[in-house]
Amino acid sequence: MCRHLAYLGPPVTLRSLLYEPPHSLVRQSWAPRDMRGGGTVNADGFGVGWYPDGTAAGDAGGTRNPVRYRRAGPIWSDPTLPELAAVTRSGAVLAAVRSGTVGMPVQESAAAPFAEGRWLFSHNGVVRGWPDAVLGPAGGLPVRDLLTLDAPTDSALLWALVRHRLRAGASPTEAVTATVREVAAAAPGSRLNLLLTDGVSVVASVWGHALSVRADDRTALLASEPVDDTPGWREVPDRRWVRAGPDGVHVGELD
Repeated sequence: MCRHLAYLGPPVTLRSLLYEPPHSLVRQSWAPRDMRGGGTVNADGFGVGWYPDGTAAGDAGGTRNPVRYRRAGPIWSDPTLPELAAVTRSGAVLAAVRSGTVGMPVQESAAAPFAEGRWLFSHNGVVRGWPDAVLGPAGGLPVRDLLTLDAPTDSALLWALVRHRLRAGASPTEAVTATVREVAAAAPGSRLNLLLTDGVSVVASVWGHALSVRADDRTALLASEPVDDTPGWREVPDRRWVRAGPDGVHVGELD
Protein backbone atom coordinates (compact mmCIF):
# COMPACT_ATOMS: atom_id res chain seq x y z
CA MET A 1 0.00 0.00 0.00
CA CYS A 2 3.06 2.28 0.16
CA ARG A 3 4.02 4.90 2.74
CA HIS A 4 4.53 8.58 2.02
CA LEU A 5 5.17 11.94 3.66
CA ALA A 6 5.30 15.63 2.85
CA TYR A 7 7.15 18.36 4.73
CA LEU A 8 6.84 22.15 4.61
CA GLY A 9 8.86 24.50 6.81
CA PRO A 10 12.36 25.83 7.46
CA PRO A 11 14.99 24.03 5.37
CA VAL A 12 16.14 20.73 6.85
CA THR A 13 18.27 17.89 5.54
CA LEU A 14 16.61 15.02 3.75
CA ARG A 15 18.38 12.80 6.26
CA SER A 16 16.44 14.39 9.12
CA LEU A 17 13.17 13.39 7.43
CA LEU A 18 14.04 10.03 5.87
CA TYR A 19 16.55 8.44 8.24
CA GLU A 20 16.84 10.06 11.66
CA PRO A 21 13.35 9.75 13.22
CA PRO A 22 12.84 6.51 15.20
CA HIS A 23 10.01 5.46 12.86
CA SER A 24 11.39 7.15 9.76
CA LEU A 25 10.21 6.51 6.23
CA VAL A 26 13.20 4.21 5.74
CA ARG A 27 12.13 2.15 8.76
CA GLN A 28 8.55 2.13 7.48
CA SER A 29 9.82 0.53 4.29
CA TRP A 30 10.62 -2.69 6.17
CA ALA A 31 8.69 -2.32 9.45
CA PRO A 32 5.44 -0.44 8.78
CA ARG A 33 2.93 -0.30 11.60
CA ASP A 34 -0.31 0.11 9.66
CA MET A 35 -0.51 -1.43 6.21
CA ARG A 36 -4.17 -2.48 6.75
CA GLY A 37 -3.74 -5.73 4.90
CA GLY A 38 -1.96 -4.14 1.95
CA GLY A 39 1.29 -6.12 2.14
CA THR A 40 4.01 -6.35 4.78
CA VAL A 41 6.94 -4.36 3.38
CA ASN A 42 7.46 -1.46 0.99
CA ALA A 43 10.33 -2.73 -1.14
CA ASP A 44 9.16 -2.09 -4.71
CA GLY A 45 10.82 1.26 -5.25
CA PHE A 46 11.05 4.67 -3.62
CA GLY A 47 11.41 8.30 -4.45
CA VAL A 48 12.06 11.68 -2.91
CA GLY A 49 11.37 15.08 -4.44
CA TRP A 50 12.50 18.38 -3.03
CA TYR A 51 12.53 22.06 -3.90
CA PRO A 52 15.89 23.85 -3.93
CA ASP A 53 16.41 26.41 -1.17
CA GLY A 54 14.59 29.62 -2.04
CA THR A 55 11.65 27.87 -3.71
CA ALA A 56 10.04 26.27 -0.69
CA ALA A 57 7.12 27.06 1.56
CA GLY A 58 6.60 30.71 2.26
CA ASP A 59 8.62 31.92 -0.72
CA ALA A 60 6.01 33.09 -3.20
CA GLY A 61 8.75 34.19 -5.58
CA GLY A 62 10.17 30.71 -6.04
CA THR A 63 9.93 29.54 -9.64
CA ARG A 64 12.32 26.60 -9.94
CA ASN A 65 10.93 23.12 -10.37
CA PRO A 66 11.58 20.33 -7.87
CA VAL A 67 14.38 17.78 -8.08
CA ARG A 68 13.64 14.06 -7.89
CA TYR A 69 15.61 10.96 -6.96
CA ARG A 70 13.87 7.64 -7.65
CA ARG A 71 14.87 4.00 -7.82
CA ALA A 72 13.09 0.68 -8.43
CA GLY A 73 14.63 -1.18 -5.48
CA PRO A 74 14.18 -0.95 -1.70
CA ILE A 75 15.19 2.34 -0.13
CA TRP A 76 17.31 0.53 2.46
CA SER A 77 19.52 -0.99 -0.24
CA ASP A 78 20.37 2.24 -2.06
CA PRO A 79 24.05 3.17 -1.54
CA THR A 80 23.79 6.76 -2.76
CA LEU A 81 20.75 8.17 -0.98
CA PRO A 82 22.26 8.32 2.55
CA GLU A 83 25.11 10.53 1.37
CA LEU A 84 22.81 12.65 -0.79
CA ALA A 85 20.31 13.03 2.05
CA ALA A 86 22.99 14.15 4.50
CA VAL A 87 23.99 17.19 2.41
CA THR A 88 20.70 18.16 0.73
CA ARG A 89 18.50 20.71 2.47
CA SER A 90 15.01 21.86 1.54
CA GLY A 91 11.95 23.49 3.03
CA ALA A 92 9.54 21.41 0.93
CA VAL A 93 9.85 17.65 0.46
CA LEU A 94 7.64 14.79 -0.74
CA ALA A 95 8.89 11.22 -0.36
CA ALA A 96 7.43 7.74 -0.73
CA VAL A 97 8.28 4.05 -0.47
CA ARG A 98 6.32 1.65 -2.65
CA SER A 99 4.55 -1.65 -2.15
CA GLY A 100 3.48 -2.56 -5.66
CA THR A 101 0.10 -4.16 -6.28
CA VAL A 102 0.33 -7.71 -7.62
CA GLY A 103 0.46 -7.61 -11.41
CA MET A 104 1.79 -4.07 -11.65
CA PRO A 105 5.38 -3.50 -12.79
CA VAL A 106 8.29 -2.78 -10.48
CA GLN A 107 10.23 -0.09 -12.29
CA GLU A 108 11.65 3.32 -11.49
CA SER A 109 8.97 5.24 -13.39
CA ALA A 110 6.27 3.57 -11.26
CA ALA A 111 7.69 5.03 -8.04
CA ALA A 112 6.37 8.27 -6.58
CA PRO A 113 6.74 11.14 -6.60
CA PHE A 114 5.34 11.76 -10.05
CA ALA A 115 6.10 15.22 -11.36
CA GLU A 116 5.29 17.91 -13.87
CA GLY A 117 6.46 21.51 -13.67
CA ARG A 118 6.25 22.64 -10.07
CA TRP A 119 4.06 19.71 -8.96
CA LEU A 120 4.94 16.54 -7.05
CA PHE A 121 2.38 13.77 -6.46
CA SER A 122 2.10 10.50 -4.56
CA HIS A 123 -0.57 7.83 -3.98
CA ASN A 124 -0.83 5.45 -1.03
CA GLY A 125 -3.45 2.78 -1.68
CA VAL A 126 -4.97 0.77 -4.49
CA VAL A 127 -7.66 1.14 -7.16
CA ARG A 128 -9.97 -1.86 -6.88
CA GLY A 129 -10.94 -3.65 -10.07
CA TRP A 130 -7.98 -2.23 -11.97
CA PRO A 131 -8.07 -1.52 -14.84
CA ASP A 132 -11.66 -2.22 -15.90
CA ALA A 133 -13.24 -0.28 -13.03
CA VAL A 134 -11.67 3.00 -14.11
CA LEU A 135 -12.27 2.87 -17.84
CA GLY A 136 -14.79 5.69 -17.42
CA PRO A 137 -12.49 8.16 -15.65
CA ALA A 138 -9.59 7.20 -17.91
CA GLY A 139 -11.77 7.82 -20.97
CA GLY A 140 -12.05 11.47 -20.03
CA LEU A 141 -8.31 12.01 -20.45
CA PRO A 142 -6.65 13.14 -23.67
CA VAL A 143 -5.38 10.15 -25.64
CA ARG A 144 -1.84 11.52 -25.46
CA ASP A 145 -1.96 11.46 -21.65
CA LEU A 146 -2.98 7.80 -21.71
CA LEU A 147 -0.23 6.91 -24.18
CA THR A 148 2.40 8.65 -22.06
CA LEU A 149 1.51 7.43 -18.56
CA ASP A 150 4.62 7.16 -16.39
CA ALA A 151 3.80 3.47 -15.88
CA PRO A 152 0.83 1.12 -16.42
CA THR A 153 -0.27 1.46 -12.77
CA ASP A 154 -3.20 2.80 -10.82
CA SER A 155 -1.04 5.50 -9.19
CA ALA A 156 0.15 6.80 -12.54
CA LEU A 157 -3.44 7.02 -13.76
CA LEU A 158 -4.49 8.90 -10.62
CA TRP A 159 -1.66 11.35 -11.26
CA ALA A 160 -2.83 11.82 -14.84
CA LEU A 161 -6.36 12.57 -13.62
CA VAL A 162 -5.15 15.10 -11.03
CA ARG A 163 -2.74 16.68 -13.51
CA HIS A 164 -5.48 17.02 -16.15
CA ARG A 165 -7.59 19.00 -13.68
CA LEU A 166 -4.65 21.19 -12.69
CA ARG A 167 -3.96 21.97 -16.35
CA ALA A 168 -7.61 22.95 -16.76
CA GLY A 169 -7.30 25.51 -13.97
CA ALA A 170 -8.56 23.63 -10.93
CA SER A 171 -7.05 24.51 -7.58
CA PRO A 172 -4.90 21.80 -5.94
CA THR A 173 -7.68 21.01 -3.47
CA GLU A 174 -10.26 20.79 -6.26
CA ALA A 175 -8.00 18.59 -8.39
CA VAL A 176 -7.38 16.11 -5.57
CA THR A 177 -10.91 15.95 -4.16
CA ALA A 178 -12.62 15.68 -7.55
CA THR A 179 -10.29 12.87 -8.57
CA VAL A 180 -10.86 10.94 -5.35
CA ARG A 181 -14.64 11.26 -5.63
CA GLU A 182 -14.67 10.21 -9.28
CA VAL A 183 -12.46 7.16 -8.79
CA ALA A 184 -14.15 6.12 -5.54
CA ALA A 185 -17.52 6.13 -7.31
CA ALA A 186 -16.16 4.11 -10.24
CA ALA A 187 -14.10 1.67 -8.15
CA PRO A 188 -15.74 1.12 -4.74
CA GLY A 189 -13.43 -0.13 -2.03
CA SER A 190 -10.41 1.71 -3.41
CA ARG A 191 -7.87 3.27 -1.07
CA LEU A 192 -7.10 6.76 -2.28
CA ASN A 193 -4.68 8.61 -0.05
CA LEU A 194 -3.11 11.24 -2.29
CA LEU A 195 -0.43 13.87 -1.69
CA LEU A 196 0.08 16.87 -3.98
CA THR A 197 2.47 19.77 -3.47
CA ASP A 198 3.89 22.73 -5.36
CA GLY A 199 6.47 23.49 -2.67
CA VAL A 200 4.30 26.16 -1.06
CA SER A 201 1.30 24.12 0.08
CA VAL A 202 0.36 20.45 0.35
CA VAL A 203 -3.03 18.88 -0.32
CA ALA A 204 -3.78 15.38 0.90
CA SER A 205 -6.74 13.03 0.82
CA VAL A 206 -7.64 10.33 3.33
CA TRP A 207 -9.79 7.61 1.79
CA GLY A 208 -9.44 4.08 3.08
CA HIS A 209 -6.01 4.41 4.66
CA ALA A 210 -4.18 6.32 7.39
CA LEU A 211 -2.67 9.80 7.49
CA SER A 212 -1.35 11.77 10.44
CA VAL A 213 -0.39 15.44 10.68
CA ARG A 214 1.92 17.36 12.97
CA ALA A 215 1.98 21.13 12.52
CA ASP A 216 2.88 24.36 14.29
CA ASP A 217 3.35 27.98 13.25
CA ARG A 218 6.43 27.17 11.16
CA THR A 219 6.19 23.59 9.95
CA ALA A 220 3.78 20.95 8.70
CA LEU A 221 4.54 17.26 8.38
CA LEU A 222 1.98 14.88 6.85
CA ALA A 223 2.79 11.18 6.95
CA SER A 224 1.13 7.80 6.50
CA GLU A 225 2.41 6.98 9.98
CA PRO A 226 3.90 9.28 12.65
CA VAL A 227 7.66 9.20 12.29
CA ASP A 228 8.27 9.70 16.03
CA ASP A 229 6.51 9.98 19.39
CA THR A 230 6.72 13.77 19.55
CA PRO A 231 3.51 15.30 20.98
CA GLY A 232 1.26 17.00 18.48
CA TRP A 233 0.55 14.24 15.99
CA ARG A 234 -3.11 13.85 15.14
CA GLU A 235 -4.69 11.24 12.92
CA VAL A 236 -6.91 12.62 10.16
CA PRO A 237 -10.33 10.90 10.05
CA ASP A 238 -11.24 8.86 7.01
CA ARG A 239 -12.81 10.56 4.00
CA ARG A 240 -11.26 13.94 4.63
CA TRP A 241 -9.03 16.28 2.66
CA VAL A 242 -6.21 18.25 4.24
CA ARG A 243 -4.49 21.41 3.04
CA ALA A 244 -1.34 22.69 4.74
CA GLY A 245 0.43 25.89 3.82
CA PRO A 246 1.34 29.41 4.92
CA ASP A 247 -2.23 29.93 6.19
CA GLY A 248 -2.13 26.87 8.46
CA VAL A 249 -3.77 23.46 8.26
CA HIS A 250 -7.34 23.03 7.06
CA VAL A 251 -9.44 19.86 6.97
CA GLY A 252 -12.68 19.26 5.07
CA GLU A 253 -15.02 16.38 4.27
CA LEU A 254 -14.71 14.33 1.08
CA ASP A 255 -18.17 12.73 1.28
